[in-house]
Amino acid sequence: MSLEVIGPGFGRTGTLSLKQALEILDFGPCHHMEEVFKNPAQVPYWQAVAQGRPVDWHEVFAGYRSQVDWPGAHPWRELAAAYPKARVVLSVRPEEAWWKSFSSTIGLLADAPERARMPPHVNAMLDVGIDLIQNQTFGCPFADREGALRAYRRRIEEVRASIAPERLLVFDVTEGWEPLCRFLGKPVPDVAFPRSNSQEEFWKLVRGEPH
Repeated sequence: MSLEVIGPGFGRTGTLSLKQALEILDFGPCHHMEEVFKNPAQVPYWQAVAQGRPVDWHEVFAGYRSQVDWPGAHPWRELAAAYPKARVVLSVRPEEAWWKSFSSTIGLLADAPERARMPPHVNAMLDVGIDLIQNQTFGCPFADREGALRAYRRRIEEVRASIAPERLLVFDVTEGWEPLCRFLGKPVPDVAFPRSNSQEEFWKLVRGEPH
């Protein structure tokens, strides 16, 4: 099995909805931070990535047909090169809506009191995520709105500049099935497009609660 879809979009751009949509379209399982939280064996791979040590991407993504969200969104250039036949779906949303969602979820994780009740592997992965996002991607504290928004815009610009247009879909999940299915060559399913990962669902996810 090999990655057929790569998702370089930031978390809080509808990535959980996109994960579920890709799985409905038979591009599952789809790698997402949710998968890492469920699978402690994934954590050492991402610790290595954060430390700049090489990993075997085919080992990291063994058993997965697609990837969206952090942490996989961080090494998107490497994944695009490692899986040259994979399509790239860049999830986006209006930047102010993204910032509002990010700042009330992921942006609070560094000092979240909930961390005291999280499993050790989840806390370890959150440390990795904070490093990859805050230090290596944003280059500024999570609370720095303008710095975060600059990083958000930069990611979109870099993906557009690096990925051939015929290989890339810039996608807002509010557009629903049609553009995604057309891009991936799949018929539109006879089910509603998934709508997941509200702020309440996010906190249940990081606490390990059912949702």
